[in-house]
Amino acid sequence: MSQREQALRERLESSFCPTHLEIIDDSHKHAGHAGNVKGGGHFRVMIVSDKFAGLNTIKRHQAVYAAVGEMMTSEIHALSISAKTPTEL
Repeated sequence: MSQREQALRERLESSFCPTHLEIIDDSHKHAGHAGNVKGGGHFRVMIVSDKFAGLNTIKRHQAVYAAVGEMMTSEIHALSISAKTPTEL
């Protein structure tokens, strides 16, 4: 696991106490892409947490972006998010 992925995992676990968290680094699929050349990674996140209860998709994504914080401006170029509650699985 890369340092970038570990930092992403720590932020999401700290913010959401997820029952399931899967992070997939797809950076290798974007070789030569502008964001990849500048060092930003491409990630897919599947996160399941009770903290998403009562939030629509946009609010869930905003919460994830807030948890990731400044990583979105330097460490991460693209982040695909699937955020669900345990009852939605």
